[in-house]
Amino acid sequence: MPEHADYESTPLTRPEYISAIVHLYRGELFRANAWRLRLDQTTNWAVLTSAGVLTYSFGDGHHSPWSIIAGLAIVTLFLYIEARRFRFADVWRSRVRMIEENFYGPILRRDPVSPEAQWGTLVAVDLFRPSFKMSVFAALRTRLLRNYLPIYAVLSVAFVVKVGTQPTTAQSWLEIRERMGGDGIVPWWIPLAVFGAFGLGCLVLIVFGRRSSSYDLDDWTYELTDDTRKRLAIDL
Repeated sequence: MPEHADYESTPLTRPEYISAIVHLYRGELFRANAWRLRLDQTTNWAVLTSAGVLTYSFGDGHHSPWSIIAGLAIVTLFLYIEARRFRFADVWRSRVRMIEENFYGPILRRDPVSPEAQWGTLVAVDLFRPSFKMSVFAALRTRLLRNYLPIYAVLSVAFVVKVGTQPTTAQSWLEIRERMGGDGIVPWWIPLAVFGAFGLGCLVLIVFGRRSSSYDLDDWTYELTDDTRKRLAIDL
């Protein structure tokens, strides 16, 4: 009995090939959908956390506005978790799109010529050595623009309203400084620095961050090192 399956000794028939691709596609699509649902979970956590923080902060005029800053930090943690999940979801989504564009697309247009001749090899290599097709910053930028920018905006406006109106409407800049000072524990300018850093970070990420794309072939082929080609007997 051989130690491993020998697929090379028996030619793969066309029905067997199509059946294998269909099952692979269904499996990758299921994984992509499962990770997509996880993205909704972290967004819901961020929304519920923001709602809870705002309810607590405005529930009593004497509650510190620093609770909103704490909520800002927690929401940022959720943003990072969601970006990480988005990168994992993109691994499965990129394979799904590669199969759709190069297998199902040509079938549906009755022209069985794949746009990318080496798509099967690229998917095979990615199965052997899975890799992210998207950077952390690209994932952060995408989720920030998609969901988290409005949440940050609401928290920022809420902080300004909280400082300016509770427990009573502020009558002077000195009174506002006292409210932002955390009861004298920290300097009054720390909250401004925190929100300024968040705003600047978001602006830099949006303007200079790379747009997310899992269909750039450069993101697929960088794993094809000489060692990988020898191990998989790939001649590209």
